[in-house]
Amino acid sequence: MKSPFKRWNLPEARIYLAVILFFAAILTLFDYRIGGMAFVVFLILLFYNWKMSKRRREEWNSYLENLSEDIEWATKNAVLSVPMPLVVIEPGGSITWYNPQFGELFPGEKLLERNIHDFVPELVPARFNPKANGDIQELFFQERWYRLFWTPVKTGSGSRRDKVIFLIYWLDITEGKWIKALYQAKKTVFAHIIVDNYDEVIANTESTNRPAVIAEIESRIARWAAGINAGWIKYDREKYMVVMEEQELEKVRQKRFDILDQVRDIDVGNKIPVTLSIGVGQDAGNPALLSSSALSALELALGRGGDQAVVKQGTKLYFYGGRSQGVAKRTKVKSRVIANALRELIEQSEEVFIMSHAEPDLDSIGSALGIYRCVKFAGKNAFIVLDKSNVSVDSLIQELQENEIYSELFIRIEDAMNRINKDTLLVVVDTHRPSFTEAPQLIDRAEKIVVFDHHRRGAESIENPTLAYLEPFSSSTSELVTEIIQYFDDRIRIEPLEADALLAGITVDTKNFTFRTGVRTFEAASYLRRAGANPTSVRQLFQDDMNTFASRSETVRRADMIMPGIALSVCPPNTPNPQLIAAQAADTLLNIMGIHASVVLCNTDEGIMISGRSLGSINMQLILEKLGGGGHLTMAGAQLHNITMEEARQRVIEAIEEYLKEGESQ
Repeated sequence: MKSPFKRWNLPEARIYLAVILFFAAILTLFDYRIGGMAFVVFLILLFYNWKMSKRRREEWNSYLENLSEDIEWATKNAVLSVPMPLVVIEPGGSITWYNPQFGELFPGEKLLERNIHDFVPELVPARFNPKANGDIQELFFQERWYRLFWTPVKTGSGSRRDKVIFLIYWLDITEGKWIKALYQAKKTVFAHIIVDNYDEVIANTESTNRPAVIAEIESRIARWAAGINAGWIKYDREKYMVVMEEQELEKVRQKRFDILDQVRDIDVGNKIPVTLSIGVGQDAGNPALLSSSALSALELALGRGGDQAVVKQGTKLYFYGGRSQGVAKRTKVKSRVIANALRELIEQSEEVFIMSHAEPDLDSIGSALGIYRCVKFAGKNAFIVLDKSNVSVDSLIQELQENEIYSELFIRIEDAMNRINKDTLLVVVDTHRPSFTEAPQLIDRAEKIVVFDHHRRGAESIENPTLAYLEPFSSSTSELVTEIIQYFDDRIRIEPLEADALLAGITVDTKNFTFRTGVRTFEAASYLRRAGANPTSVRQLFQDDMNTFASRSETVRRADMIMPGIALSVCPPNTPNPQLIAAQAADTLLNIMGIHASVVLCNTDEGIMISGRSLGSINMQLILEKLGGGGHLTMAGAQLHNITMEEARQRVIEAIEEYLKEGESQ
């Protein structure tokens, strides 16, 4: 309902007429003649006002009609003259109108009343949604790129106002795409190259042939760089830097860094093959970050054993090569330096926590005991973080708990979390992957971390450790720690049980000194024997009960030859200690003639565990890395979650096939 104010809010002309009428009525009371004349004047003014109002309405309506026609004409003209392909379709996809530019995309075709899906299959009817206002789609069509803008328009009038049609504008963005691709292709890439066994090659080459070997290495690197239009420079006796474009890097990646094979084939008097490690930095933002990424990738390549290339693309890592066994370094200078650094860190700490990977084995417990002895010799408290034992170390754990010397050796994870502080040193042994440790939360709390490991480095690793000794050429972490003990202090004396544990760790990882066994391995074993290690006691640590032996034998019996020389088996359901059985069965399969690689799967509470072993011709690390695992060339493992055993088995087979296919392409 209108308010009284609005009812009386009349135009001024009407107010004036009302006032005249009022005064005319008053004049009539005094003199009817004058009043009559006033009334006539009022009628004349009223007629004039009506006439003018009518004329103004007509002029206003005419103006609005002309304006509407102008707007409609401008709109139609804008649609008809838009300088890009434009098509109008109905919700079902039927073409109702298109401009000449759109017709040029389909010369000779009659498009009206045809479905656009017949000509452009990518425009599926599901996209014809009235809510698609402002929707944008990029489309590659007839060798050109287009950005499609969808605009729904309601048409009709009255009850038909809800009818919708779609205007689709085709903006040609081919040139922008080309410029973007060209920019990406021309981006700079840094690569750092090192001859990772330079000293060994030169030491084992006669002096008369050494210049030829060095010249041949440089010649092949120079030819490789020239082939990819790259600049290169030698900045140390065995170090090179290469600068290339990203488009050339893609060619190198497609050839899987064939420079590794070219240099390995050098034979000009050298007795051992020359191997390279390459680190590539890509998508890092600026040259300083590119160089830093390349050096980080190079460090990772060396940590994985060398003879390979690692590409660091932003935060992603890609690995190439690494299919051969690394050449062990002969110098022990690094062990001496690490031992001195470790002693300084221990002396600066109040107490030391020692932690291995989850489900520890003899190598991890043995190396932890070696670090424990170093800490105790330095006069500090040391504890091994362990919540529960397992079958593979039960015998050793029981002996330690029965010995009064080790009454306070082990500490539970909860207690360690409560005690750790800024003055606590955390030593991680036999793994460098945080998620594999007994208590990853300890790593987050610790400010000082030391890492000892012999596995090849993976993409995941403990970030910024205070001290790291990652030596993939070593047979075991126990061997590394044994060398550290010898250089820690001349007066240190390890207990016989500790010597037994260290020797057991070396024995289990070398498969009784048959795999990854070098001169330094025997030197470490000799030192432990002099320190009191008893081979008979060590052997007793490997003894199995009847159930374990039977389960292992059944798992071996169930093995299938999935490919020539490669066996795969699955532990029977309800197998006790399945992870141990899988590892032992994988080892046992290698003793069978004709098998040079084995993979065993088992069900555990944490998921499906995979144990892989090989005699060296197949790199198990590269295979199981495809499944999220890791390890080294002859021994690796992985874990799969939320998957059936048959699916896991198929994924293992696919990973092996992919590995073999990559080997054929190299």
